[in-house]
Amino acid sequence: MNGKTDIIVVGTGASGLFYALNVPVDKQILMITKTTVDESDSYLAQGGICVLRDEDDYDSFFEDTLKAGHYENDRASVDVMIRTSPEIISDLISLGVEFEKNNGELAYTKEGAHSKARILYHEDLTGKEITSKLLAQVKKRNNITIIENMAMVDLICQNNTCNGVVASDTAGKIHLFEADYVVLATGGLGGLFHSSTNLQHLTGDAIAIALKRQIELENISYIQIHPTTLYSQKPGRRFLISESVRGEGAVLYNRKMQRFVDELLPRDLLTKAIHEQMEQDQSDFVWLSMQDMGSDIIKNRFPNIYQHCLEEGYDITRECIPVTPAQHYFMGGIRVDLKSRTSMNHLYAIGEISCNRVHGANRLASNSLLESLVFAKRAANDTINKYEISKDYQLNINVDDYQDLEQLKADYKTIILDEIERSKVIERIDNKKA
Repeated sequence: MNGKTDIIVVGTGASGLFYALNVPVDKQILMITKTTVDESDSYLAQGGICVLRDEDDYDSFFEDTLKAGHYENDRASVDVMIRTSPEIISDLISLGVEFEKNNGELAYTKEGAHSKARILYHEDLTGKEITSKLLAQVKKRNNITIIENMAMVDLICQNNTCNGVVASDTAGKIHLFEADYVVLATGGLGGLFHSSTNLQHLTGDAIAIALKRQIELENISYIQIHPTTLYSQKPGRRFLISESVRGEGAVLYNRKMQRFVDELLPRDLLTKAIHEQMEQDQSDFVWLSMQDMGSDIIKNRFPNIYQHCLEEGYDITRECIPVTPAQHYFMGGIRVDLKSRTSMNHLYAIGEISCNRVHGANRLASNSLLESLVFAKRAANDTINKYEISKDYQLNINVDDYQDLEQLKADYKTIILDEIERSKVIERIDNKKA
């Protein structure tokens, strides 16, 4: 399967879908995804999406984001994200996304490290609500084609310009897809880790490809650990217990059933406190209690968490659950500017695989969906405003180079993990100099 299209989007999570919806219908878009169309971490986001409620909230929203990010955030990126947030929420509502309401007005909740309630939500399945509604709209567009079970293995590029994607199907057959522009919306890299809230097929392949193609990266050692995932001895993805649970009043206990920490600390600081407590308790988990919320609130506000825990043998309306930290989010990635352009011409990166430095060294809760959508729309607008048809390039791809896909996957994993460790060393050296 070969061919030329206008734009290729790699990934069908919230950022990729929103990008596609913001491109005029006269452009042909091909979306490819590594597994099925609904297997993205965007679907798993429980908590919500931040929004600037009014001008009086700007300063605290800005400061909360910077403080959580240890003031390593790019201030211009943070400003763009916050200022654009009301527009993005309006877009989502017009596309059919439903947020919780009280007496007909939007309801807001608060999570860890937020000084005010500014988070919109849909039960405890906000990511699924947003992503599924975006997908439904994409499927209505005649100019958008989706191919599932098609994994990117390389980029087609010459003279620092991207001309398409090399991909493989589940049978191992190599396909060359040419395009005027390519948008990387491939998600995170949790599949590289033993314990992660991410889907296991999200292995950060785009990072290895970027290194191979000398595309600029940034902060790739900045990997966030979520403090509260349901403890399990089973292999596979860890079930996340949303930050919203603690925002609504859940508390953490040590082995002696004593509270030991402020549950609304930023994620990295809370994770550190939990690790220290587990070491002190000589335990693999701490206890999380939601009972004081009351059964009705738990079942109505967190129906998905309630049901999943029940299936695991825990009734969260009556008992504590064991929780432990796990890899959760990638703050680093492919370096982009305020319009989501990478260092390679005709190549954009959006969503978790990109790094526009909004999150700094630690992401503030519920900023991820917002950031992904804000900069996806900016990327789409920029693509159309500067659109150029790719020409004067030769398709010099030897498909034999990609025949041993298992070895290629292993090589990519090694490349990424080695680069993360190298980045950590550089970071330590820089810190010592400072």
